[in-house]
Amino acid sequence: MSLDEATVARIARLARIDVPEAELAPLAGELSHILGWIEQLGEVDTQDVPPMTSVVAMRLAYREDKVTDGGRPDDILANAPERQDDYFVVPKVVE
Repeated sequence: MSLDEATVARIARLARIDVPEAELAPLAGELSHILGWIEQLGEVDTQDVPPMTSVVAMRLAYREDKVTDGGRPDDILANAPERQDDYFVVPKVVE
């Protein structure tokens, strides 16, 4: 796919990127080359390639899912603008 300067200028305007007029022609060439590479990837037969998340076979590390309070209430509440016992004090928003 080949891009012309008008198309590159339109893309730049839509992306809110200020591209000087002198740089439109070289940028059009570079973007056309990139789109050519993408078209080449579309020609690769991937019919027998299984979906994968990594090129290395690996398993996710699992941990026990348990709810805790963090065990550090004083550290957590140290940044609170106002506190009462082990709780944040917040303004009332519902009457």
